[in-house]
Order: sequence, then C-alpha cells, then structure tokens
Amino acid sequence: MGYRVSLIPGDGIGPEVTRAAQVVADATGAGISWEVVEAGEPAIRAHGTPLPESVLESIRRNRLCLKGPITTPIGGGFRSVNVALRQQLDLFASVRPARAIAGEGTRFPETDLIVVREATEGLYSGVEHWVDREHSAAETVAVVTRRACDRIIRFAFELARKDHRRRVTAVHKANIMKTTGALFQTAFREIASAYPDITADERLIDNMCMQLAKKPSEYDVIVTTNLFGDILSDLCAGLAGGLGVAPGALFGETIAAFEPVHGSAPKYAGQDRADPVAEILCLEMLLRHLGEREAADRVFRAVWETIAEKKVVTYDLALPGYTSRPVPASSCSAMAKEIARKVPNVDLSTPLPRPASAGAPASLDPQLEA
Repeated sequence: MGYRVSLIPGDGIGPEVTRAAQVVADATGAGISWEVVEAGEPAIRAHGTPLPESVLESIRRNRLCLKGPITTPIGGGFRSVNVALRQQLDLFASVRPARAIAGEGTRFPETDLIVVREATEGLYSGVEHWVDREHSAAETVAVVTRRACDRIIRFAFELARKDHRRRVTAVHKANIMKTTGALFQTAFREIASAYPDITADERLIDNMCMQLAKKPSEYDVIVTTNLFGDILSDLCAGLAGGLGVAPGALFGETIAAFEPVHGSAPKYAGQDRADPVAEILCLEMLLRHLGEREAADRVFRAVWETIAEKKVVTYDLALPGYTSRPVPASSCSAMAKEIARKVPNVDLSTPLPRPASAGAPASLDPQLEA
C-alpha cells in the first residue's frame, strides 16, 4: 500500500530536517510518496503570501502532511503560518509526546507523557487590536468556546484509552479566569464522568509547572488550552531531553499534520548542523497514524540506538551533559543516514533500557531558538 503525503519543507533548518525524515522514510519501505508544497518565506518569494491556497488544497486532498518548522516573525511581519494552518484546516488537537530519549542528557529518564493542546482558539485566536490611536496600549481577547473545550477534552480521553494510559489531567486557571477557565473546567468534569476507567484530575497552570519540574513521571496525558499547552509542551520537552528530540502532531476531523515542536533556527540554516530527531519522530507518529506500527517501532528504536551509541549525533546531542565522554559532532544528514541504516536491522524483541539521568547539560539546547 502506498501513501500520498503533503510535505512542507518550511524555512530555516526546515528543508534540512525534512530531507532527513525523507531518508528515514525510504528506509522503512512504507511506500510514502511526497507532494512538496511551499509555505513561509519561500512562498512569499514565489507567490507573495506565506500560505498559498495551493498548500491548503494539497493537505485537504491528501489528508496527511509532514511539515518542517516555519519562521514566525517576532513583533512585526506576517502572522504565524502555523496558527493559520491550524485555523484554516481546523486542526484542533495538538499532540506533543514527551518521551525520555536523549540518552545521558535526559533529565528525567522515566518521562513518558503527552500534552494535548487545543490549537484553534484561546489567546491565539488572533482577536487583538490597539486600544488607543497612539498605539500605547493593546488588547488580546481569549476566545474559548464550549464546543472546542468538549472536543479537545474528549480527544484526550479517547487518546488515553487507545494508548492504554491511566490518567488525564486538565490544566487551567479557573481560580482567576472565572469565565474562560471555568468553562474549560466544567467541560472537563462533565466529560470525565463518561470515562470511569481513566483517572481524571485537575491542576492550576502554575502548580502544574512546579509538579512537572519535580515529578513528571506521575503524569500521563495532560489536556489544556492553547497558550498553556504551548508553554507546557516546551517544558515537558526540556524534561525529556530538549526541543531537538520533541515531535508533534495536529489532528482535525479528517486531516493529520505532523510537525516538530522546535522553531526554524534561521541562524543555522544551510549548515547541515540541525538535529533531525524531532522531525524523524514526527515521521514515526505519521507511521503510527497510518497503522504502520512495525515501521514506526523501527524508526523509534533506530533513533534511540543512534543517540545511545553517541557515534553519529549532531552537535546539540554531543554537548557536555548529554554525554559523559568527548563525542565529535556529526552533520544532520550523516545522523539521518545512520538512523536510516539502522531501521531495517534493529531488534524489536528486546526492551529498550532506560538511561540514567546525567543532570542538566552544561549548555542550553541551541535548537531552542525560534
């Protein structure tokens, strides 16, 4: 069976990491063919808009998309293409797994949780304006609807049940935000009653951050609103090893798109230095979505073994703290080829060992940059 997937290379390091994912996809033999479409800065140069209609048409037609990171200008410039894609295609559920995978650099080696984030409204609804003519005050409106709350919460419980997870935790700020927060809280409590087989509890967003920093292994599936989910998913990525190893997916009613959590890191563009793991793990998520379970397992195992061996890893995974011995940094393309070489040869019959925590790396993950 073959699969047709829309591919958005993106900009910055996007083209490099998506090429890496394509190399690994070929090694799985899953029969994926790619329809390449441009969004972001390349699309502006070619079409005068960061999100041409042809991109949306491609994704609607194929119902599958693998996406590289796209630069979102800070302050001025065009609006986020990432947000526009979610809203135009109604990709309401952002799913961001945090699995300890960075070898010795993993701060909490037992971390294995999923952040489920509502992705179409809240403070990212785009409803904002200047309050005065002098542009000295601005206002952003957080739009929260019961319909959106219901479907993201139900999605989280269905995901937990499908993946045999034991607990769903709702994160809100209903003690202060007594309308929008309380709306989300009320929806969660009502929907949770329909899933008696799954433990349901709640945390305030500030307390949730503290709890995750202390004992992330206690959490399983976290469901929350747009802004809170954006922040928590980066926090969880840090607990599990960094943004360079953090994949993500977006789901609508009929469309699924897969994109890394990290940004486009434009200062590293074209240098063949970027960590391709997050994009390759997006491919793993795509394969699972397609029902290609063995191929997905092989990709994950190959990534794990490549990082554990520390023979062919990019510079971020060779930093002090991510390894206890000097490791030469390899290129993005070399690491992708090494993972691809391993894919057909990994042993899926033995369990993966959990690494010991090495504490915080001595340097920040460079791929944190937007």
